[in-house]
Amino acid sequence: MSELEVIIKLKQGDKAAFATLYNLYWRKVYNFVQLYITKPIEVEEVVQEVFIKLWESHESIDMNKSLEGYLFVITRNFIFYQSRKYFNEMSFKLTVLRVMEEAYDMENELEAADLKRYIDKLISLLPPRQQEVFKMSREQQLSNREIAERLSITEKAVERNIYLALKFLKKNRTFFLFILIECQS
Repeated sequence: MSELEVIIKLKQGDKAAFATLYNLYWRKVYNFVQLYITKPIEVEEVVQEVFIKLWESHESIDMNKSLEGYLFVITRNFIFYQSRKYFNEMSFKLTVLRVMEEAYDMENELEAADLKRYIDKLISLLPPRQQEVFKMSREQQLSNREIAERLSITEKAVERNIYLALKFLKKNRTFFLFILIECQS
């Protein structure tokens, strides 16, 4: 059976055709992802997401275009997503470190336990859902998917809550420092 025939069957929802295409392309997708993501578990997650996306969009596949090219575009998008997620997490960590350094410069001998309490105060100002998502992400170190499953919300909602929480924390760094000064007075 030609690849075109397999794609036609996939467009009709044939699971065997999907399995055939998966077996044909998963190694190429895996190797491509490995060029950009180093953690094997994350590579496997991206490969899985690529093929889930292929299945979810099977009815809209353009038979006049290369399936390999289509898979490449899906893969590229997931790699960008993973990279953004990684950079957002690193940005948060750097922001916390910067705030901690600034607080240390201002108070010289502020104890770590006190600093944690002040960070928790700032986090407590977030809306309840953002607090919950943020704490699950940062304190429990759950993935966006795990958080979404536990809270019965979409991964996009999880991402949005984390984004808004980080935005709030960055915006209110000055307020945070003010709290530090007031509490030490």
